[in-house]
Amino acid sequence: MGFKIYTKTGDSGKTSLFGGKRVYKDNDRIEAYGTVDELNSFVGLLRDSLKEEKFVAPLAAIQNKLFDIGSYLATPGQKATEISAVKEANISWLEDRIDEMESDLTQLANFILPGGHPFVSYAHICRTVCRRAERRVVSLAQDTEINPFVIRYLNRLSDYFFVLARSIGRQYEVGEIKWTKET
Repeated sequence: MGFKIYTKTGDSGKTSLFGGKRVYKDNDRIEAYGTVDELNSFVGLLRDSLKEEKFVAPLAAIQNKLFDIGSYLATPGQKATEISAVKEANISWLEDRIDEMESDLTQLANFILPGGHPFVSYAHICRTVCRRAERRVVSLAQDTEINPFVIRYLNRLSDYFFVLARSIGRQYEVGEIKWTKET
């Protein structure tokens, strides 16, 4: 008999962090890395939906970085410093991808609404879940020392998904849905 996915150790509402410490499943640390994991799943959905390598390759790299961030967040104390979660170069890499995509887009003159094509919507879902992940990490950082590059990366990553949504819309020749203020 092989490895079983269920351990029953979480049946009481607690889970283990890397290193063995048991905490409740609604702990700020669990919320933070759980939301990063949720984001990673949505990024996988978006990546699997797209065929263009110019979209797929960066999303695969982002998924790997999100896994690193999740591992970092799941590791309390001194052990976390041994994990290379995010560096300045990772943020610069995102900024370069954003700049590349923006060079092919018209300047935004209005707020836009998510939608127009399922792939555009998936990118906006990634953006909003990324914003929530950022909020969860910021909450964790109120009581725990967190690598500041993690928060900066998530902030920039949400910008990336916004621009990616616009770039996907352009690729698929989908007009942007402008927000109109009701009077």
